[in-house]
Amino acid sequence: MTDHVDVLIVGAGLSGIGAAHHLQSAFPDRTYAILEARERIGGTWDLFRYPGVRSDSDMATLGYRFRPWTAAEAIADGPSILRYIRDTAADAGIDRRIRFGHKVIRATWSSTEARWTVQVEHDGTTSELTCHFLYLCSGYYRYDQGYTPDFAGAEEFRGQIVHPQQWPADLDYAGKRVVVIGSGATAVTMVPAMAETAAHVTMLQRSPTYILSAPTEDVVATKLRALLGPRRAYAITRWKNVAISTLIYQLSQRRPEMMRRFIRTQTVKQLPEGYDVDTHFNPAYGPWDQRLCLVPDADLFRSLRAGDASVVTDHIDRFTPGGIRLTSGAELPADIVVTATGLRLLALGAIELTVDGRTITPPDTMAYKGMMLGGVPNFAFTIGYTNASWTLKADLVGEFVCRLLRHMDAHGYDHCTPWPDPAVTETPLLDFQAGYVLRALDQFPKAGSRAPWRLGMNYAQDVLTLRHGRIEDGVLRFTARSTAAAPPITAFAPDDRDPEQVTA
Repeated sequence: MTDHVDVLIVGAGLSGIGAAHHLQSAFPDRTYAILEARERIGGTWDLFRYPGVRSDSDMATLGYRFRPWTAAEAIADGPSILRYIRDTAADAGIDRRIRFGHKVIRATWSSTEARWTVQVEHDGTTSELTCHFLYLCSGYYRYDQGYTPDFAGAEEFRGQIVHPQQWPADLDYAGKRVVVIGSGATAVTMVPAMAETAAHVTMLQRSPTYILSAPTEDVVATKLRALLGPRRAYAITRWKNVAISTLIYQLSQRRPEMMRRFIRTQTVKQLPEGYDVDTHFNPAYGPWDQRLCLVPDADLFRSLRAGDASVVTDHIDRFTPGGIRLTSGAELPADIVVTATGLRLLALGAIELTVDGRTITPPDTMAYKGMMLGGVPNFAFTIGYTNASWTLKADLVGEFVCRLLRHMDAHGYDHCTPWPDPAVTETPLLDFQAGYVLRALDQFPKAGSRAPWRLGMNYAQDVLTLRHGRIEDGVLRFTARSTAAAPPITAFAPDDRDPEQVTA
């Protein structure tokens, strides 16, 4: 465990393990370490333990580009995804580079030394590491606390109130009356899972969410694996699913009424005859203004048809000793209330950044290509897509960082800084109307009105710009080393396990 590495990665979740794989594949001799504040690999997929936790997108796109997902399930449960991440780390030896229980507090850049000094808290003490390049893969969730509104009378409730992010391992809900507050991906996942053993589960929502059913198993992917083998099949399935999800998103944005009718028609088919679809499953906003929820094999709708679960659309007046009173005057009896009311976001892991004595305040910066900060040298971060799988973008960011480092090696550069353009108009980094985003958007860097200051949300377009676009684009500024010669460049060999390269 040295005190200096070439690249320091923060976070050992889905993004961090992927970033490490890209880095060590491109630069076998480069030193790196991963700092993880928690005690285990997996990030979000280790943190969330609530019933039914699973992917909210298909595994051909949530999986890594370089490691095919070979299980039959296209929509996988949380433990399976966690094993996939841990197996990826173990097979590549990445797990030996992780320092657990190391929380990054601040990072200070010195242009004179061309390095970051990173202050870390571990076991109640602080220590320092240095690196040439700092790469944040900490996601944007606040892990220690989810979002729960202040509900009047909550202290009077005689049952148990639980947030999915802090799920008790010993919670027994068998035979209990459960109310799940919320209508997002977490709620629609939990309701059918808990309904299997609970007396009854009620999903209480203020407003509906768009929900589509998707098959748990991708029949096309299964047939392709039998014909072509797992790697070629994975690459084809990945692009097939990217094309389908992109088409749905683009139609939702350009023909919202058509997509609203399509989703409503599919919903009606899944529910009992005469069900009040327009009250409970017809949102006021347009499709994909917020994230569209997938349910595997219509499990939520099956629970509703069976009578094991129900949906109530109303507002909460207050908690009572025996449940929840609604503004309509109705009361929902409950033994357990689950507040699936959202997440809290955290910009850049709440790490204090300083550049040559100047404090960097994220909202006062502009994000270059959604992955670097204007005026901040040798620094990158990962924010995935909101309209597609997170990993699609995380993989591209990892590839771009490797291209950038290789370019710096080739030309003897030790500084790389995106330079802000005062003529570019500021826009929100995340153009997304979900409540958890809107509550924290003012804490994040800004995006710009034109490229390369926009956060791209189109995978195919990002493949062209991030994987194949010019590095020296007139916005990135490079500074050559003051010392004599640059170190030798490690030859880059494409990963022979890369399914897209195999296909090509």
